[in-house]
Amino acid sequence: MTFKKIIHQIHLWLGLSTGLVVCVLGLTGAIYCFAPELQDLQPYRSVKQENKPFLLPSQIQHIAEQTLPNKPLQRIYYDAEDKAVMVLCTKKEAYSYSIFINPYNGKVLKLRNNDKDFLSVVLKIHRTLGFSFGHEIIRWSTVIFLLLLISGLILWWPKKRRAIKSGLKIMWKASPKRLNYDLHKVLGFYSTWVVIFTVLSGLIFAFEGFANFTYALTGANTSIIQKKPPTSNLTTASMTNKPAAIDIVWKAVAEPQLQSNYATAMFVLPTEETAAILLRANPEKKTLYKTDFRYFDQYSGQEIAGAYVWGNYSDAHTAADFIRRMNYDIHTGAILGLPSRVLLFFIALIVASLPITGFIFWWGKNKKSKIKIHRKDRPILRQVYK
Repeated sequence: MTFKKIIHQIHLWLGLSTGLVVCVLGLTGAIYCFAPELQDLQPYRSVKQENKPFLLPSQIQHIAEQTLPNKPLQRIYYDAEDKAVMVLCTKKEAYSYSIFINPYNGKVLKLRNNDKDFLSVVLKIHRTLGFSFGHEIIRWSTVIFLLLLISGLILWWPKKRRAIKSGLKIMWKASPKRLNYDLHKVLGFYSTWVVIFTVLSGLIFAFEGFANFTYALTGANTSIIQKKPPTSNLTTASMTNKPAAIDIVWKAVAEPQLQSNYATAMFVLPTEETAAILLRANPEKKTLYKTDFRYFDQYSGQEIAGAYVWGNYSDAHTAADFIRRMNYDIHTGAILGLPSRVLLFFIALIVASLPITGFIFWWGKNKKSKIKIHRKDRPILRQVYK
């Protein structure tokens, strides 16, 4: 058996084993490329802009706790002046809710069960296929898909250089079988050069070991950013008659810079007595990689100096720092704005089609070979049953 035949068998059986998962990932990924536009269609996200300040985070927190009692809150997300504040309340595999609140008058616009929200369901299917152990299937299917991309390139490469040109064009007027073959081969070749980055960024999400290897390879050891977040000072925990620490952070940092330096500001609330308040402030809405990660003592509201986890955008100086920051934007196609999201949308649809065209090609070829065998055996069968 020649090298290409071995690669063909590997490509075939890996494709048949993961084709359905790849198709689902492609379709859900294509939908999620336009998540920002789909979110803007949700009426409860918008409010009438008023000439007065937003409610304090502690006030928003109080309203959310009354709306959803006995469920700890995780995040408070401030957006533009004409957008609602969103509060996230979630517990893994138990529940997930988002509360949308008018930032001017505190009116609850929507208590949303994220398990019934279209985009949230799409994202859940993309990450877990919708069930508890689906994450493992997604992880390893991504590894297999990477092997499919590599083996596909090997199979695409012609024996003779002059045949390269035919491998770059689809014969639209050919027979249905040949057209299906070209759609699989040619579109697969072109899409590989884009989707390879999506796959690698997905592997960074899926495997901590692969992420650490990538970061180490690109200069993580020379980064000034510390891996562990800072802690709050417990000696100030007994302070009384003081404003809520989160309000101190809001008035000192978030509110003055929101709309000027920052487009959005998200508070990640501490879940332990030693944890710090995390302020994730993003200067632009289209991407996430420029977000500043700033930590504050949950008791005093004082900023904790140092570059922690991702740090501020100005702290990033190694390739590892930028890969870590840009990974999500690369994976979703947001890295270059709308043009790259549109490109990834079509690439994702092609990815979803590859298992289908591949299966049709295999099924037709398999069926044809069986027919040939049957015809060959007919004279022998006539003698046996004569």
